[in-house]
This record gives sequence, C-alpha cells and structure tokens, in this order.
Amino acid sequence: MKVYYACHADDVKKYNTDELRKYFLMNEVFKADDVLLSYSHVDRIIFGGAMPVNKSLKLEAADELRADYFLQRRELGTINIGGNGRIIIDDKVYEINKNDAIYIGMGAKEIVFESVDSNKPAKFYINSCPAHHSYPIRKISYEEAIHIELGSQETVNERTLNQYIHPSVIDTCQLSMGMTVIHKGSAWNTMPTHTHERRMEVYFYFDMDEDSRVFHMMGQPNETRHIVMKNDQAVISPSWSIHSGVGTGCYTFIWGMCGENQDFDDMDHVKMDFLR
Repeated sequence: MKVYYACHADDVKKYNTDELRKYFLMNEVFKADDVLLSYSHVDRIIFGGAMPVNKSLKLEAADELRADYFLQRRELGTINIGGNGRIIIDDKVYEINKNDAIYIGMGAKEIVFESVDSNKPAKFYINSCPAHHSYPIRKISYEEAIHIELGSQETVNERTLNQYIHPSVIDTCQLSMGMTVIHKGSAWNTMPTHTHERRMEVYFYFDMDEDSRVFHMMGQPNETRHIVMKNDQAVISPSWSIHSGVGTGCYTFIWGMCGENQDFDDMDHVKMDFLR
C-alpha cells in the first residue's frame, strides 16, 4: 500500500509536474485479480480498487494499519463500476451490480470481493477512513441513491450528482461517497469552485475514452495547479485545495470525503476574480 504524506500548500505551489503527480496521483487503481490501495495522511483516507476476475479477493489489513483486520478501527464504502459482482461480509453475501454501492461499518472482519462473470469483471472502487462507532452494513442500489441535476449546457457543466453514502441516505462516522456523471457536450465538474477546510476529498475519474483526459484543478485559489489524468485514475484533493476539473470529453467521477464534519453547506465559495 503506497503511503502519501501530507503536503503544505506553501510547498505545493513550488512543485513541478512530476512532483505533483508523485504526491497526489494514484496512477493505477485497478489490476486484474488484485487489490490496489493507497493510504493518505490527509485525514487518513485509504482509496483504491479491487478487481476480481478469475478468483476471489480478500481485503487484508496492511502493515500500515497495525490492525488485526482491515475494519477494526475503520469504515468503508465501495461503488462497483464494472460488471455485476458480489461482496461477502462475514459469510453474508451482498449482490453488488454495476453502479450499486455498499457501506460497511467498523467491526466487519472478513470482506471478500467476487465477480459474477469473469468476462465482465466487477470493479469495486474503495474509500475507507477511521471510525469511532459501528454503523450497520447497508447496500445502496443506484435507484436508492439521491439524484440531483446540476449545471447547464450553456455553462458546459450539465451533470447528474448521485449521492450514495451521504447523510441524507445513511448514517456514517465521517465517510461520504457519491458519483457525478458529466453529460455529453459538457466538460466542467465544478466551476465556480470552492474549498472546504474541514473535509478533504479524493476524486476517481473513469468512463473515459483512451485518448480523453481530465485536467484536474488543485491548489489554493490564488495558486492553482493542474494534473492531467486519464481513465481509471484517482487524485488526492486536500482541504485547502480547490475541487474542480475539466475534460476533453464527457466522463464520470466518484468523489469521496472525510474529515471534521459532513455538513455539505460548509464550503468556502471562490469568486472568479480571486482565481489565479
């Protein structure tokens, strides 16, 4: 499990392209018959993917956790972006089809990922963060998520925001996850942009053509930077950073947040005149 240390905003504005990618980008999220995870010191989030193809994949506690099992002191959410799959949690089977999610509370000991069809493998994108209380396991189908239409074609940011692991849907300690679909003909996912000092965020971009790219915007509002991202890559967005991106075509991204609170109105909107 790769470890990403926290970076001060004053230092980040001096980073070159390779340094930005080294300290914020997860270059490979999915690998056949493997679980790839990254650990960030920013709010201690773990993110990555499990892609079972020809075998079942068990979620193990890495040495970095110093835990008897992965969710001994953590909670976890995952959204399946691949073929139909299942997750076995302490011998109970949950069918998780494409665009379904599941929340797994602290204390679940054995978690196993499987695909229904090896020719159409499931791809479970995972977020996990520290927990102080055990909440019940809850599957959230696509139909059960909250769907919000945002933006317009005139501003090139027409999109559907799907809230899965969210205070309006279920109770968690601090984890929130959702999936935003950028409509055809649009490119921006958030603009005007914002920061939220009490929550960090990880973006995972997917549903992109081989030659499509997303310019993920980051940095303090007056010291912006960007990371060029391709399909199936994830990026850390610290609380002091803007949260935004623009693509060469339509795309989808999963956002995961953890930190001090879950108040989605607790954000600092950035005026366009202040962006640099």
